[in-house]
Amino acid sequence: MNKVPMTVRGHELLQQELKKLIGVDRPTVIKAIATAREHGDLKENAEYHAAKDQQGFIEARIKELEGKLSHVQVIDVTEIDAGGKIIFGATVRLLDEDSEREITYKIVGEDEADIKTGLISFTSPIARALISKNEGDVVEFKAPDGQKTYAVIEVRYE
Repeated sequence: MNKVPMTVRGHELLQQELKKLIGVDRPTVIKAIATAREHGDLKENAEYHAAKDQQGFIEARIKELEGKLSHVQVIDVTEIDAGGKIIFGATVRLLDEDSEREITYKIVGEDEADIKTGLISFTSPIARALISKNEGDVVEFKAPDGQKTYAVIEVRYE
């Protein structure tokens, strides 16, 4: 399988989540299952079934995270000399030329993307249009809600 790009911060967050699932959540649910078993008949024991369901979710998430982390290529944008170009991991301040509104995005991996916090996937239409552009460039691309035009105000590597 190909390596999946991820920022340093995204990698740290996935590792923290995995550590919590293994070190805290898994032991907690195991205790809950043991406690529920002590209450007797498992067929009609809602606590037992809820704990088993929770255990299934935890184990599935652990497996998913371990799989993702095994295929990650961590990219530290602060160690790359991009010469002012927009690259994976760059933070970009833009001016929407239609609304005159400033927007800031950070280009991240698919698992890190969260448009509400300004994190956009490198596979998104806007990120694909921005990559390799410089400050001062004007970028046009087709968004789900129509054609957009942005001016690149600033490119940061943080």
